[in-house]
Amino acid sequence: MEERYYHLQNSRIKKKRRRKFFYFLIFLFLFVSVGLYILNSYSSLMGMYSGFTREKSDLRTADVEITKEPFTILIMGIEDYATDGQNGRTDSLMFATVNPKTQKISLMSIPRDSRVPIVGKNKEDKINAAHAYGGEEMAIKTVEGFLKVPVDHYLKIDFQGFKGIVDAVGGVTVDVPFDFWERSDVDYYKKIEFKQGQQELNGEEALAYVRMRKQDPNGDYGRAARQRQLLAAVAQKLNSTSTVFKIKDLTEVVGKYIKTDIPISDGLALYNKLSGFDPSTMQTFKLEGEDKKIGGIYYFLPDPIGVETVRNEIKKELGETANSHENSTTKTESNPSSNSNSNEKAKKETGQNQNKTQTEPPPSTNAHAEWIMRNQQ
Repeated sequence: MEERYYHLQNSRIKKKRRRKFFYFLIFLFLFVSVGLYILNSYSSLMGMYSGFTREKSDLRTADVEITKEPFTILIMGIEDYATDGQNGRTDSLMFATVNPKTQKISLMSIPRDSRVPIVGKNKEDKINAAHAYGGEEMAIKTVEGFLKVPVDHYLKIDFQGFKGIVDAVGGVTVDVPFDFWERSDVDYYKKIEFKQGQQELNGEEALAYVRMRKQDPNGDYGRAARQRQLLAAVAQKLNSTSTVFKIKDLTEVVGKYIKTDIPISDGLALYNKLSGFDPSTMQTFKLEGEDKKIGGIYYFLPDPIGVETVRNEIKKELGETANSHENSTTKTESNPSSNSNSNEKAKKETGQNQNKTQTEPPPSTNAHAEWIMRNQQ
């Protein structure tokens, strides 16, 4: 009887040991798997930290800690049809101010046809040509020279990356302001139709949605509003719990198609800081001006007073002293999803040497270039 008791005890002890060892193996497997997953995701993200970097903007007296202080970032959407070995134009330019403490983000679209002095070229041209001439550095310095405010960091994405991110988060939902159609970037003869109201978009559809301009009654202003709307929709999707299961796909796309000078560790820390950000609270600024044809080319001429107004607003966001102007007025929108109905044009003109023909960057060789670059028609 006693021997049977000890036999049962030893048997239970051995079973407990085997069970503990089994649990240990499961824990070890999960630990290694999660570790490799995180390492793989981090390695994928490392690809985005490349290109032009600098310690600080020339308009800053000291470095900015992006997890503690307000900072600015230039978001560049780059065309993907440039000839090999050449920089593409910036099809989209957005200037953002971010306050990590208050989780406040302000966004302004810079019309790509804005006629401004190109830093390093000693001439005026469309602002979207700066990147084609000299990459990130020339684009950043040109925007700084135009707005007279620092660009602390930049984020650059091409069209394939834009589509990839939308697909990686499972698509986005937008409120289409009116019926229109746009050609697919994959098949020129394929028309993508949009109907007024809520609509779910995949990557290909989202790209077509933000690129249409000719059918918008507000022209480039309407196009910029839709770009901000899509950006807010993506941000909202990134904040959802469902994105956790899509991290791998997302990091692969981000690492491949996005370039930035923000270190990965700082970027992840900033992401955690802004994890509770509500996209509907994002404030947007509108740059006033007028369209004008100069030397056979259409330009957007920014209104000097409007530029000064925007500059002052940006400085306030950064906690700097703003220069007041008795006639300056601020036009802001609290909801990025709303489509502007204003067609007001500024009365002041800023073009100089209007009869001078501008030298353009090398033209695109892509079959879609004529359609995409219709702003020069």
